[in-house]
Amino acid sequence: MGFNDGDFVKVEYTARRASDGSLVFTTEEKTARDEGAYSNETTYGPQLIVLGKKSALKGVEDAIKSMEVGETKKVTISPTDGFGERDEKLVNVMRMSEFRDKDVNPYPGMQVDIDGHIATVKSVNSGRVLVDMNHPLAGETLAYEIKVVEKVESEADKVKSLAEFYSLKPDSVTVNAGIAKVAFGEKVEKDEKYLVNKSVLAQSALRYIGDLKKVVFEEEYARPEGKKDA
Repeated sequence: MGFNDGDFVKVEYTARRASDGSLVFTTEEKTARDEGAYSNETTYGPQLIVLGKKSALKGVEDAIKSMEVGETKKVTISPTDGFGERDEKLVNVMRMSEFRDKDVNPYPGMQVDIDGHIATVKSVNSGRVLVDMNHPLAGETLAYEIKVVEKVESEADKVKSLAEFYSLKPDSVTVNAGIAKVAFGEKVEKDEKYLVNKSVLAQSALRYIGDLKKVVFEEEYARPEGKKDA
């Protein structure tokens, strides 16, 4: 059976460097804790992948397409199907003054934004900073263990899964006649991050769910307790 482009699939996976077995990333909280890689900023548990939409590495997508729900598979992913080969042209020396002008004090291992690209500081010496704009995993062969947990079938569940992917927790999601209604109650914090993620959710839902025509948000706001108009 397998899966096809456009399918919404939830998976658990653990990725390691094939060279030494060191952990790169895992969706399993226990594994992260056991190996000293747990992060409060990471949401653990099954991750949504929309096949054919570049939401995962090509090698990961290719493996999933040949799997079934509930199946676990170990695959080795080459740099070509992973994060690409290293390009030494992307390793450059910059003047320290270029960082100081931006109130940045670079140090080895620091990640910095250079013209919209994330780079890693490799060394700092005599007013010169060596930066590497390759992906940190470029050139690495990766060993993945992948488990397919679920295929998301209904349009409402697809919209809900996308919402969760963008760190949103709607109170309800319904889809009728191509119109998705996503409700956020008064208890949902509607800060700047919420507004940005809500916009991305709408764009992604319309892009990834072929029969969807419109996304409508229903929001509730309440006056904080104890506050009255002046």
